Amino acid sequence: MAKKKNTGTKEPIEGVENLLGKTERYIEENQKSLTIIVVAIMVVVLGYLGYRNLYVAPMEAEARGQIYVAERYFERDSFHLALYGDGNYLGFIDIIDEYGVTKTANLANYYAGISYLRLGEFENAIDHLTRFDSRDRLASSIAFGAIGDAYVELGELEKGVSYYTRAARRRSDEFTSPLYWMKAGNVYETLGKYSRALEAYEQIRENYPESTEGRQVEKYIARIEMRMNN
Repeated sequence: MAKKKNTGTKEPIEGVENLLGKTERYIEENQKSLTIIVVAIMVVVLGYLGYRNLYVAPMEAEARGQIYVAERYFERDSFHLALYGDGNYLGFIDIIDEYGVTKTANLANYYAGISYLRLGEFENAIDHLTRFDSRDRLASSIAFGAIGDAYVELGELEKGVSYYTRAARRRSDEFTSPLYWMKAGNVYETLGKYSRALEAYEQIRENYPESTEGRQVEKYIARIEMRMNN
């Protein structure tokens, strides 16, 4: 009499059943702990949503209303009023202090940094510009470049040139990139790092020949090559 073939399905099914049984027992035995965990997660999520919608959102709207006047002073180069306010509206510094969790306060750091740079307060400029955080490549490129300017004014040329190169690479366009490559090249020349200066100038010649810097970069390259050959 022929033996029945073993289909091989019994053991896997039993294994799945055992696993399900163990899972059910674990849930039963730890129901209280699991409930506490789920409730805790819900509290965190709801707390975050409440924080954003009930606390941050109204504060954001209020901060936007305050920064408007400071921006107008900034546009008129009234940097002291832009920074510290006019007695009726807050300046950038007060906005940063009072609305620190908002996007508006982050933007105020940018404005404050540029304002301090224009006033010759370079350390304050660096402080605020390094606190500015933006995904916008143009804004962050200009911020890096301004930090570079501040460090150069303070005589910290190595730090300055590092920020110029970051600014040049952050956003490739005909305005910011060649400007910051040119500044980087000038600082490298001052430092006597002629090969690095040449690399910076060649970036302009190769990638931005139609820019203002591109139309005059050949004389800088010729000067560097002459120095390197002497």
